[in-house]
Amino acid sequence: MGLFDKFKKDKAKTTDNGVLGPTFLDGLTEQINEPKDLQKHEWRRRLKTPSGQKKFKIKYFGQLHADYQNLIVGLNGTPALVVAVEPVSGEEILIFDGCLHGYNAMFCDHYSEQTKNRKADKLYQAHDGTDMFELTISTYNGVDFDDEFASDVDADGFIELIDGTKVEVETAKRNGFDTLQIFGIAESGKVIEIVSEELA
Repeated sequence: MGLFDKFKKDKAKTTDNGVLGPTFLDGLTEQINEPKDLQKHEWRRRLKTPSGQKKFKIKYFGQLHADYQNLIVGLNGTPALVVAVEPVSGEEILIFDGCLHGYNAMFCDHYSEQTKNRKADKLYQAHDGTDMFELTISTYNGVDFDDEFASDVDADGFIELIDGTKVEVETAKRNGFDTLQIFGIAESGKVIEIVSEELA
């Protein structure tokens, strides 16, 4: 086996499939070894603080789904807001804001400043009482930005969002995902789906 073949094999053992994830999670995640069913258009990582902490409590704005009662969803037409809290330091990491993240929030839906300024003030707890998790985050990037927005990119490589702000097109690709999933892994090993949002 040559060096190149070994590299390809080793790379396949992690979630490093070449897909770039959300810019707001840069420096806050780590690769996952031996991923199961990783899709070619999926970015998947485990949340990790710069100091190496990997267990979190969760605060949110929204409500729990009526039928799938572990899922956080929006409330009265206002998108969910989800924050991971490292319990020792109290450090908070924004992991999803439905007013800012995903294709629809960036290119389709208008939200007032009052809506955007909602607070994640509910503590998440699974039905079995678990409130501490390792968190796995997946985004799916099925939108063909190069095709859909080719004529909208300016000479400097920026694209205008629905709220009038301009971002680099590469940033738009990374944050304009069409689906998001967040899974919590409890101390017992039980996996709980906490967020599942179609965003395009």
